[in-house]
Amino acid sequence: MKVALLRVGIDSGSGGSQAPLFQDGSFEYIPIPDGFGVDERTYGNTLGRHGRFLADYFPPSLRARLRDASMHVDPEFATFTYGDPTPPKAGLRHLQAGDLLAFYCGLEGWGFSSTPRLYVLGYFEVLTAGKATEFTEDEIETHFGENFHVRHKHIFERQKADLVLVKGTPASRLLKRAVCISEMSKDRSGKPLKVLSKAMQKKFGDFGGHISIQRSPTRWVAAPFTTKAADFIRSLE
Repeated sequence: MKVALLRVGIDSGSGGSQAPLFQDGSFEYIPIPDGFGVDERTYGNTLGRHGRFLADYFPPSLRARLRDASMHVDPEFATFTYGDPTPPKAGLRHLQAGDLLAFYCGLEGWGFSSTPRLYVLGYFEVLTAGKATEFTEDEIETHFGENFHVRHKHIFERQKADLVLVKGTPASRLLKRAVCISEMSKDRSGKPLKVLSKAMQKKFGDFGGHISIQRSPTRWVAAPFTTKAADFIRSLE
């Protein structure tokens, strides 16, 4: 079994704002902006799980700029798909049925004080994964038709050779309550850095000493921790 952690969602570095965390532990998953500007789903026309348009959670200056901006909804938790054509995510093609891909994001308190930290927001129990070129046209449409990179055909044709796609089983889920996995440390120059917390290192290990998760490539759980990590992830609601 393989277990991987992947950062997704809007944050101060990609979009300019953290997504909201509520006092009861619930949250909104807010995707990053769509760099192509082609998707019909925008921050101003998409309702979150708490009944507000996603743009409402942005600071006023950002709200005006992004209200009509398209979103890059990936991962999507309606049919559980994820896609990425970039080299740092290429290793995801090796995921197999039964493996776990956990997603985490930056969240900040909304309506109460809670500094930005990193939280698990959901996970896929993998059904299948691979490069787009390894799937038939029928498989692409059946398994990945709702994925951002597939639903926009001109983007799919442009990225197909490098695109990695992951499909989750119905056991996959977007969590009801976020689970914090970070604590603050410092990098070599003394700047603040979000790292995997000591409590979470007991569940996921230390990724070979690379505990920075602020904005990092896919983090793979080492073999001695995979069962413990998988049991923990599956216990989340």
